[in-house]
Amino acid sequence: MSDDGDDAPGWVLLLAQLPAAPSSPRVTLWRRAKAAGAVGLQNGAWVLPGTDGNVEFFRALAAYVREHEGTAHALCVRAVEDQGDAEIVARFRGERAKEYAEFHERGLALISELDRETAKLNFTFAELEENEQVQDRLTSWLDKIAVRDFFPDERAKDAAHLLDRSRRALERFTASVYRAEGVAPDLPPDSETGD
Repeated sequence: MSDDGDDAPGWVLLLAQLPAAPSSPRVTLWRRAKAAGAVGLQNGAWVLPGTDGNVEFFRALAAYVREHEGTAHALCVRAVEDQGDAEIVARFRGERAKEYAEFHERGLALISELDRETAKLNFTFAELEENEQVQDRLTSWLDKIAVRDFFPDERAKDAAHLLDRSRRALERFTASVYRAEGVAPDLPPDSETGD
């Protein structure tokens, strides 16, 4: 971002203003910015780390705003205050912390559900399918969080560990369902040959 040898992180800033009505372009702008992991600095001001991909993303978002009769500017900037970068990074981490907390809650809920169903010996394919869908949603959700976690910390590792725990719990539950239903699970090709 900087040619003067300063290795402070650069940012891409989107300044956007849309008409009050209709509200759908404002909602779309908000959703797209949030999905990309952007942090709102104040009303109509969004920031992302200054990567090429994020610059292109904000250029496209600025074009979207202009197409909907708004004004927008995408700017590459650097913080000029000593604590500016640290405060922005803290905001990013704060947003991801909320997502990781909710992910953690839902991951523990899946593990608890599997424990409850195991205690009740409720080993049915319907129960397995329902829990597989929950596991798939958790996996997909963590992938999305990771993409927008520009400044990962211990929460990212904790979430990956929890996902692995839920996956292993589901594998144990799956094996119990197959045993209860009298069906051998499909084995990987290497397992069948003993390789």
